[in-house]
Amino acid sequence: MAEKFDPTRQALPDAVSALQHADDRVWFENRLLECRRQLQDLPKEASNFLRAQLELEIAQALIGLGRLDDAWSSARPLVELFVAEKEFEHAVKACRVLYQADQEDSIVALGQGCWLGVTYPIDPNLSVEMLHNIVDETPDESDGGAVAAMAAHYIADMRAKEQHESLTFLTMQILAKVAKRQRNIEDEESIKIWIEILELNDTDKLFSRLAKVIEIMVGDTWWFDRDQLRMKLPVN
Repeated sequence: MAEKFDPTRQALPDAVSALQHADDRVWFENRLLECRRQLQDLPKEASNFLRAQLELEIAQALIGLGRLDDAWSSARPLVELFVAEKEFEHAVKACRVLYQADQEDSIVALGQGCWLGVTYPIDPNLSVEMLHNIVDETPDESDGGAVAAMAAHYIADMRAKEQHESLTFLTMQILAKVAKRQRNIEDEESIKIWIEILELNDTDKLFSRLAKVIEIMVGDTWWFDRDQLRMKLPVN
């Protein structure tokens, strides 16, 4: 017997998806209003950092609402402010918002966020996320994606504590994805050989190559002085 057509079969998942989307939008709208209220109620003596934290949350809510131009305008001044305050993780989060805002200089923001996320011992999940974005932005035939993926794996292995197993598993999956798209290889042994051929296991060369990838992304549009920041890094 032929199966009867049920018009609700497709309509129900669509309705659930629409409801979830509406719920997300309401959450972001409420979050936007709440952060703006908190910002307005801050005392005059409140620190620039505290104000910037709220501005960042506002920008994140604007991303959730799809108001990308407004999100860029809100987040753009925060990068230099967070860097000046030595709040490098927040600076990377601001760069992430700027990348998500999909504007003319979003790739510039991604490059600078990756530089900060590699240079400073911030949350490794955030560093991996930013480097994964480079993988997604890099042409299949380019080695840039492989370099970013291996750098993400190295950072996950060195910095992750409680989440070490899950995060390194994720970064190995990213590496495997790049190997698949670049050389159409999938088995573990071939991936190891591919890593050796590209010298991705040489960390000095790896991060030197990553620096060149980031230089291409950012060009002359740096929003902070890297030389000054390097001078203040611990020797060890």
